[in-house]
Amino acid sequence: MNIQNPAGLWVRVFARVIDGILITVTLGILFYLFYGDFFYQGLTWVDIVGIAYVVGLPVLWSGYTLGKRAADNRIVRVDASKNVHIGTMLLREVVGGMIYSFTFGIALVVSAVMVGARKDKRAIHDFLAGTYVTENKPEQA
Repeated sequence: MNIQNPAGLWVRVFARVIDGILITVTLGILFYLFYGDFFYQGLTWVDIVGIAYVVGLPVLWSGYTLGKRAADNRIVRVDASKNVHIGTMLLREVVGGMIYSFTFGIALVVSAVMVGARKDKRAIHDFLAGTYVTENKPEQA
């Protein structure tokens, strides 16, 4: 296991907040233009687009989302192989999110404590997917 320069709790929270704001505001404006209401009732497009964003963008952009890029951190694999792939991100975001939901947020609090207290700064979703969040830049090809 080769974990280098892991990102701490507050920088990770900052990145998630930025991503959440971007998704909510962007979709809210689109819903307002198409439906005349900031939040469209019915199919939860915010959830679908949000999942596609947090799963797809890191695969395409060396582990970054817009929030992670603003916070200057990114998701990488523990085994130091190339970039994260779709299966890794599905485990990390979807399965991890399901665990947090099924435990009514208790696992999320445990994960926050893990990131704050552990030397490697890994949370439950990081262990599931074999990832961690680092402040290192991607290697130049």
